[in-house]
Amino acid sequence: MTLARALRGLIAAIAIGMSVYHLTIAFIGAPQQLFFRSTHLLFALALVFLLYPSFQKKKTEGAIRDDAGGIIGGGSDTMPVASWWDWTLIALSSVTIGYVWVNHEHLLTRFVFVEDPTRTELVLGGIFTLIVLEATRRIIGWALPITAMIFLGYAFFVAGTRPEQIIEIMYLTTEGIFGSTLGVSAAYVIMFVLFGAFMERTGIGRLFMDFALSLTGHTAGGPGKVAVVSSSLFGTVSGSAVANVLVDGPITIPLMKRTGFRPSFAAAVESVASTGGQIMPPIMGAAAFVMAEFLAVSYFQVAMWAIIPAILYFLAVFCAVHFESKRVGLMGLPRADIPQLGTVMRERGHLFIPLLVILFGLFAGYSAPLCALAGTLSCVPVAMLRKSTRKDINFGTILSALEEGAKNSVAVALACACAGIIIGVITQTGAAINFTSVVVNMAQDLLVLALVLTMLAGIILGMGMPTTPAYIVMVSLLVPAIIKLGAIPPAAHMFAFYFAILSAITPPVALAVYAAAGIAKAPLWEAGWTAVRVGAAGFIVPFMFIFEPSLLMIGEWQVILQSFVTASIGTVCLAAGLFGYLARTALVWERLFLLGAAVLLIKPGLVTDLTGAALVLAVLVSQLVIRRHEPAPVIKRPAGH
Repeated sequence: MTLARALRGLIAAIAIGMSVYHLTIAFIGAPQQLFFRSTHLLFALALVFLLYPSFQKKKTEGAIRDDAGGIIGGGSDTMPVASWWDWTLIALSSVTIGYVWVNHEHLLTRFVFVEDPTRTELVLGGIFTLIVLEATRRIIGWALPITAMIFLGYAFFVAGTRPEQIIEIMYLTTEGIFGSTLGVSAAYVIMFVLFGAFMERTGIGRLFMDFALSLTGHTAGGPGKVAVVSSSLFGTVSGSAVANVLVDGPITIPLMKRTGFRPSFAAAVESVASTGGQIMPPIMGAAAFVMAEFLAVSYFQVAMWAIIPAILYFLAVFCAVHFESKRVGLMGLPRADIPQLGTVMRERGHLFIPLLVILFGLFAGYSAPLCALAGTLSCVPVAMLRKSTRKDINFGTILSALEEGAKNSVAVALACACAGIIIGVITQTGAAINFTSVVVNMAQDLLVLALVLTMLAGIILGMGMPTTPAYIVMVSLLVPAIIKLGAIPPAAHMFAFYFAILSAITPPVALAVYAAAGIAKAPLWEAGWTAVRVGAAGFIVPFMFIFEPSLLMIGEWQVILQSFVTASIGTVCLAAGLFGYLARTALVWERLFLLGAAVLLIKPGLVTDLTGAALVLAVLVSQLVIRRHEPAPVIKRPAGH
């Protein structure tokens, strides 16, 4: 056996062990928090130092950083081999966390800042903090560790906090590295990542693609609509915009180009649709679980808040594809090339059952980890129900899902651990109160200005770090200011959540667009700005649910229904105005009227709704009555047909 094979086997064993451990904990119940979170982190640290060794020359050609953390594509041509330094870091990780295991009863009963930490605890705590920073740097990059070090510098040199106090809060309590954000990764995120891995191995990707093709493939711009539908479905499983692009994109983007879509538009549609997966219930991105923890509500409640904004987001993308296709005269795919919906559902429709298991479990009030466990355990038996999906299932499929699920969760685990350093400093120094005062003063007591500052901060933070830590930093520093100026907490948190996600499609650092543009062979900047147009509703709706929480399904159902209907019409008008088509190609004044109507209708309120409706009516009269004799656009046939 070669060294590389032995190392590969060790990595697989650790990853499978990590998955089995968390599946078992989800079934029997979690142990004491400090013990559980530290065990989760030790698994993650060991995998990071083995998968991302030091002194290893890496091939970065074709590689792209995932919005969930790690690197997708590229890598070295051979199996990376851990050096003596990596094994040393693994040993130090084991010693520092082992000390927490052995002494966790004492750590639970000691009085923080009353009993002085021992010299051994200070040394181990300092080493452990550096290990977390180094591991985060390897898998996510420099942005988050540098941010954490800036906060540590603030604690030492500005707030005047003694180093031993910082080490104590980071290492010996559940207020720092072992804080609630790492707890979310240990209890929630890894369970849903494992569920996604099992769903992928049992053929859910093909089901989503065939299902979307059968529904929309034959309509105008069919392949673009397929990308929207399939990405919204797959995003509920993957939780990563870039991963979603790299799964769906190789199929949908060539189809879009073949039917006449510009490469930049094809890349934009796929990247925007894939990014929306993180806001799409029932399974959203990792930051949604953190939000539930921060707000002390169930994950099901967060998913309920997200339903209407997610529908508006995907409605805008779907309409953008439709109007652009109609404007330039693009047809769909020939029906002979499209699978029949009945055939798809007969052969693979049963693979929706695990998703329904999770949805019904959440609706019935069971905990999210238990629902994820039930969904995961149902994947293989459900796939075995029919011959069409049974053939690819074996013991190796299960092991490979367990291994990949653990590996895919490591980036989030390290991001949450490193974010714990930031939260620990903020808690210890009171930086959040000071920062809130600064934001309120900058905004001059204007909520809109504070929202704009928060939006810009979210996009900038999201350029350098994954969604979860970007959201955590915003919640710690900016969200309190929004709440102080009048926003309700659920709307303020959802606002920060949205803009931490939308950085994936916002130039200059738009990771999802980078991935899609690479597949489409499109210019990055052109694809990026097109993505902003396609996903424009994502930048507007968060402002609207701040001022009218009915869009988060908060309030009386009559108001919620009215807000949803008018906002949906406004979203359609927004896409029509941006892409210059409604019933016919729009004139300049019609586009301006449609954009004005969009803003008025998306914003709930009787006066704005009536004004917006009047603008839409004026455009419809112009397009359907005055200009009914306009020649129809030339239809572009798909290549080869």
